[in-house]
Amino acid sequence: MSDNIYDIIVVGGGIVGLATAYKLTQKLPNKKILVLEKENEVAKHQTGHNSGVIHSGIYYKPGSYKAINCVAGRRELVSFAKEHKIPHDICGKIIVATHESELAHMNKVFNNGIANDVEGLEMIDSKRIKEIEPFCEGISGIWVPCTGIIDYTDVAVKYKELINALSNGSKVLMGQEVAGFEKKGTLTEIKTQKDTFQASYVITCAGLQADRVSKKEGQKSDAAIIGFRGDYYDLTEKGRAKVKNLIYPVPNPKFPFLGVHYTRMIKGGVECGPNAVFVFDREGYSKTAFSLKDTAAAFGFMGTWKFFAKHWRFGLDEYRGAFSKAYFLKRLQTLIPSLEMDDIVAARCGIRAMALGPEGEMLDDFKIEKHGNAMHVINSPSPAATASLAYGNEIAKIAVEYFNLV
Repeated sequence: MSDNIYDIIVVGGGIVGLATAYKLTQKLPNKKILVLEKENEVAKHQTGHNSGVIHSGIYYKPGSYKAINCVAGRRELVSFAKEHKIPHDICGKIIVATHESELAHMNKVFNNGIANDVEGLEMIDSKRIKEIEPFCEGISGIWVPCTGIIDYTDVAVKYKELINALSNGSKVLMGQEVAGFEKKGTLTEIKTQKDTFQASYVITCAGLQADRVSKKEGQKSDAAIIGFRGDYYDLTEKGRAKVKNLIYPVPNPKFPFLGVHYTRMIKGGVECGPNAVFVFDREGYSKTAFSLKDTAAAFGFMGTWKFFAKHWRFGLDEYRGAFSKAYFLKRLQTLIPSLEMDDIVAARCGIRAMALGPEGEMLDDFKIEKHGNAMHVINSPSPAATASLAYGNEIAKIAVEYFNLV
């Protein structure tokens, strides 16, 4: 049993949990740290299903946790990728306005980027849009040269390797789904499906299961996780000729989604999407996946109903895109009018954890809850992957202070 006693146990082997553990090993080199991941590999959910974009930090409210940490985290991530030879490309992207009604918000996004110290930003006209992306049509835009692409599973695996390489007993264990927590004096006993571990301190970074894991540990939160699936299409060989790098629309300011966009992938191909539709299964990666447990939990939370009441029109529109290729294509043609039906083919999907408050409000920034010898990351929204090193550093810093660790 002594081999299974740790100073800190981090629950969750996504990119935020791994980055947190990695930063803790740097701040506290004498502490023995364990990461427990329920899947057989790290990064199997949000981390491994996102679009692989290294975000600039242009979208976020100046002074917000996301804004500060995205810019710092991006720069650190790029340095980390260079140091560890992780394939990446700082190829830049354009944000394109196709209608005059979008110009006011596009200007706000640009000003946010300037306030957030995003380097190299330029307002561009329709001629410059054509120079960067010849098949794209727009009346105005923003050139964001510091945006890039990477595979975040590669990043997460490297964090795991660095933790496992330490000689102090710190490690990452897979296939260890947490079943429950029990207080044992000053320690917390964590039971998984396979083993029992003990820790002086617990940090949970459970992503799509964040609310459930924190509740198991004893934390009472007024927030709940609701899943939103994003469907992607791949461009065919014919379609790929119409996109060089990354093309984004001006986002709808009412929602935390960036709209359907075009993304060149670091390992080849070009994706377009995603939409954003409510899911009936938090980890069901198909359009018809259904979990009675997840559905009951979502509709048993009053915030879900209040969210739907506010945004039902948006929801119906997104579902049309989920089940109609023609409708999805129509949305894509807003940016590239020449795109045709045989330019796109249905591809993968991802699921995003949306934290909702009791009044149906979307929690737009980080949410960490603390009690006793435990900390819970309830909400770690995009750009969590880009900012993982900065987020991990902040979580580790809060843990050091809260737990009074030296």
